[in-house]
Amino acid sequence: MTTRTDAPTRREQILKEAARLFAERGFHGVGVDEIGAAVGISGPGLYRHFPGKDAMLAELLVGISERLLAGGQLRVDEDATSGDGSPEALLDALIEGHIDFALDDRPLITLHDRELDRLRDTDRKRVRRLQRQYVELWVEVVRARYPLLPETEARATVHAVFGLLNSTPHLGRPGALPGRTATAALLHRLARGAFEAAGEEA
Repeated sequence: MTTRTDAPTRREQILKEAARLFAERGFHGVGVDEIGAAVGISGPGLYRHFPGKDAMLAELLVGISERLLAGGQLRVDEDATSGDGSPEALLDALIEGHIDFALDDRPLITLHDRELDRLRDTDRKRVRRLQRQYVELWVEVVRARYPLLPETEARATVHAVFGLLNSTPHLGRPGALPGRTATAALLHRLARGAFEAAGEEA
C-alpha cells in the first residue's frame, strides 16, 4: 500500500488537535478558542473550516470509520489482484492495518468510546453502518482462513480482536509501553492467537 507523505492541511491539523483535546478533557471540557490556539489560529478563525465543535466530532468519528473500511477493502483488493495471496497473508495484512490505527490514533478510540452518542442520529447511524461493513469484511477473510469456523463465531472473534487491539489507550501512559515496533508485534501475536484459538476449536 502507498503511504501518504504530504504535509497535513490546516483542516487536518485542526482535527488532530481537536481529537487530542477531546480525548484528554472530554468534548464539553474543550472550547473552540483552545482548539484554535493549539494550531496557531484564533478560535473564530476555526469557523472558516468547521461550523462548530459538533462538526469536528462528526468528521473525526465518521472519517476514521471510513478510513478503516477503505483501508481494509484496499488490502482485500490488492490481495485479489496479486494472484499469489493467501487467506493467512490477507488476515495478517488486515491485522497490521488495524494495529496502525490502534497505535497511531489512540485519541480517536477514546473519543469513539466516550462521545459517539453525542453525534446526530444520521452521523451515528453512518458510523455504525461503516463499522458493520468493516466487521463483515474481516469475517469473510477469517472464514476463508478458517473455513470450519461458523459465521457467528467468526464475527464474535472479530469483535473480540477489535476489543483487544483497541485497548491501546488503556495500556498505560505515553512511554509506559515498549517501543512501537515491539508493541505492534505483541498485538499482532495476540490477535493471531485469538483467531488460531477460535479456528482450532472449530
